Amino acid sequence: MTTQDRTDFNTRNIAEFRSSGGTVSSFGDAPLLLLTTIGSRSGESRTSPMMYLADEQDPDLVYVFASAAGADRDPAWFTNLTAHPTGIGVEIGRETLTADAAVVPEPQRTEIYARQAERYPGFAGYQAKTERRIPVAALSLRRAPR
Repeated sequence: MTTQDRTDFNTRNIAEFRSSGGTVSSFGDAPLLLLTTIGSRSGESRTSPMMYLADEQDPDLVYVFASAAGADRDPAWFTNLTAHPTGIGVEIGRETLTADAAVVPEPQRTEIYARQAERYPGFAGYQAKTERRIPVAALSLRRAPR
């Protein structure tokens, strides 16, 4: 997929996500979010749709996976997230939040990635396609007090 094809694909998915309240037909019923990071070099906002895994104990913690569909390098959003880990934009359903990110260390990273790969086997395939260890980032969501 060319860079322009990927941009067009993401643009369509972002528009569908926002108009539907958080679903994208090409992802079925998979849990999706929109992640908005600040470019590490450009300083511009960048939004990426992606699957996530909600933490089983903490409703304000979700995990995202820098799989890049098994590419040999981390996706740009992950580079941006590690360069600017605070005040990240997150959209889940119709809710718009901010979050702080942290790269998940081993052995917790392996446990979380295995859970995601068990639920969505494509993630096991992504890891098999690359020699890099696919990073997992924890997003600590900031919700307004109720």
